[in-house]
Amino acid sequence: MATRIKEILKTGQPSEAVTVQGWVRTKRELKEFTFLEVNDGSSMANLQVILDPALTDYDTVLKTIGTGASVEVSGTLVPSPGKGQNIELKADSVILYGDCPADYPLQKKRHSFEFLRSIAHLRGRTNTLGAVMRVRNACATAIHTFFQERGFLWVHTPIITANDCEGAGELFTVTGLDLTKPADFSQDFFGKRAYLTVSGQLEAEVMAMAFQNVYTFGPTFRAENSNTSRHLAEFWMVEPEMAFCDLEGDRDLAEEFLRYIFRYVLETCAEDMAFFNDRIDNTVIATAENIIHNEFARITYTEAIELLEKADRTFEYPVEWGVDLQSEHERYLAEELFKKPVIVTNYPKSIKAFYMRLDDNDKTVSAMDILAPKIGEIIGGSQREERLDVLIRRIEEQGMNPDDLWWYLDLRRYGSVPHAGFGLGFERLVQFMTGMGNIRDVIPFPRTPLSAEF
Repeated sequence: MATRIKEILKTGQPSEAVTVQGWVRTKRELKEFTFLEVNDGSSMANLQVILDPALTDYDTVLKTIGTGASVEVSGTLVPSPGKGQNIELKADSVILYGDCPADYPLQKKRHSFEFLRSIAHLRGRTNTLGAVMRVRNACATAIHTFFQERGFLWVHTPIITANDCEGAGELFTVTGLDLTKPADFSQDFFGKRAYLTVSGQLEAEVMAMAFQNVYTFGPTFRAENSNTSRHLAEFWMVEPEMAFCDLEGDRDLAEEFLRYIFRYVLETCAEDMAFFNDRIDNTVIATAENIIHNEFARITYTEAIELLEKADRTFEYPVEWGVDLQSEHERYLAEELFKKPVIVTNYPKSIKAFYMRLDDNDKTVSAMDILAPKIGEIIGGSQREERLDVLIRRIEEQGMNPDDLWWYLDLRRYGSVPHAGFGLGFERLVQFMTGMGNIRDVIPFPRTPLSAEF
């Protein structure tokens, strides 16, 4: 079985026999021998392979192996005299699995991220996208580890739903009907109008009423016609839900959660994070350290508005109590004013969802957002409304029919308890972690308006 290059570079010893499998990044021919740089996706660094002319079929190997070719190399590790590497592989045999013609798009030069999106089936072989995917993997591992260590149950919520959790109406319809004819959804597959989910939260609340602490981690969808660097049509969400929990417990867990993930990634992806700090954004490591070692700022929405009104700058979107905070407002608070993540709580009820618990003043709800430097909102959450009469009134105020959420209301009829939760946009987390400028570059296959390639 082949050994991963990451492990060879970390623990490999001279005279050790190993086999590696991967793709050739570069080939350099000299009179005495030939160098191959081989990468298998496990590491930022390549493993240098030495091909000696005494190697069987040496001439054939040189003719058929080029950049992009897939190979298996067996040999012995030897000390390397080159800079930046302690060890290299002297080949005893080379197997070519797949050759690669000269029109291979990933030649040894810089490519724009826009171009790489057009070849998303190959871009994972680049340094940047390889590092992004390893950090993405580490973030996912950290998320599961965090919740599993704390006794949370991972639940799988439906991708197809009849509910609009957020009430924004930006939903993808799922249908088996012939849309060239008038649509009668009572005759459709589910007997009603169905959608791709925008959130698993409502179903997570159901599960929390039986298991106390649960979390979801899966794909969600939003038909928002936005082409900004912060929006995707298909994205992944992490949504924990805790029974017997209030707003304070919710924000405490969210802060601990973010700190845990950043610490885990710095420990497990040090090489990749150093790359991002050097090549993409020279503040990513300082930002991570700031999150790990400092408490987040905590203010109410009302206090946030007062701070924004006093700001010595002009915002594109005017600020007054009752308006939703825009990205420019959020980033001012996190980047310029507090210079660290900020937890904003108790938003006006008019700009928040029906399920958020109404505060005693009847003007605000027990909601919270975590605002991060350079990215804006990264987590949104709330204490949920556990009082049946108040929840019905809130649903009706937003023009919704309580009968459509009969099962959700039943949770308040049968053993209701205070409960809370939050949602984390996974791609925004990875974007924040790596400093990547466009969210389309932190997901393997981005889905955006007019783009559903690969």
